[in-house]
Amino acid sequence: MLNMVMENVSSHKHFILNGFYELGALRPVLFIPFFFMFVVSLFANSLLLYVIITQKSLHSPMYILIAAMAGVDLSLPLFFVPNMLLNFLFDWRGISLIGCLAQMHFIHFVGAFQSTLLVWMALDRYFAICTPLYYRERMALPKFFNFIIPLVVRNALMITLFVSLAGSLSFCAVNLINHCFCEHMALVELACGSTAINNLVGLLTVLLIPVADFIFIAASYVVIFSSVLKSGRAGVKALHTCITHIMVITVSLTIALVAFLSYRIRNGLPSASRVFFSTMYLLFPSCFNPIIYGIRTTEIRQHIVKTLACCRCDQTVPDS
Repeated sequence: MLNMVMENVSSHKHFILNGFYELGALRPVLFIPFFFMFVVSLFANSLLLYVIITQKSLHSPMYILIAAMAGVDLSLPLFFVPNMLLNFLFDWRGISLIGCLAQMHFIHFVGAFQSTLLVWMALDRYFAICTPLYYRERMALPKFFNFIIPLVVRNALMITLFVSLAGSLSFCAVNLINHCFCEHMALVELACGSTAINNLVGLLTVLLIPVADFIFIAASYVVIFSSVLKSGRAGVKALHTCITHIMVITVSLTIALVAFLSYRIRNGLPSASRVFFSTMYLLFPSCFNPIIYGIRTTEIRQHIVKTLACCRCDQTVPDS
């Protein structure tokens, strides 16, 4: 009896990240694709940030928002991928409850800005295309803060609330988290007693952040398309700048919906598939976004080509 009590107490403080356990001895093979994606994310986002920061011609609101997206995509994998890679290679799976909650908070807080930044980009395109005469005035930082601060406060409050509620739960003796990092629902599933409040707040967070963001983005682009159709040829040319954002939004929304619904709707998906989709929800956009922005945005693409060409020339110049 005493041993059972001690086991329950220890489970409150320590967990085992057990994602992809079905693969058994093949788990170390996962190091290769995830390491490749991690390197691509770090390189592509660092290059995109460097180009935008160093080129004064790119210091306009639209490019600053793209740089902010690159900053989010650069930092987000750092919170979970290194630990996940060590897990695959060396079976380092242990994590404390405090460490788990801290990782959960950073991942979800930073990850929330992937959709929030797309809202700000949609606003930028709306002002540029629908109200071009007032674009500089409305995108000036003092006025744009009116759109920035409410969404930052929303993200901070909702993420802090559901992480705090998860930390207040009592956990059973089973301390195996069926994930590669501390995903909210994967931790809540281990709790003893009712988790109705946690599920409700988690669902509310999904509705108020990514879903609300994508509804706003969709509505803004409907208005933009209507304005473009009325404005004729010049408007169609301006619409080209929106295509990149639409591609990013489509991919992000698709992966996000699969990841969220796989945990909240009873389905026949294998456990490894749920872990894969929720991991891709965070990691794939970090690889996809900078490549798409670098290719689709002409000004950025030109500066990236020049930067890479300069680096190649520096390497080929012989030492004197």
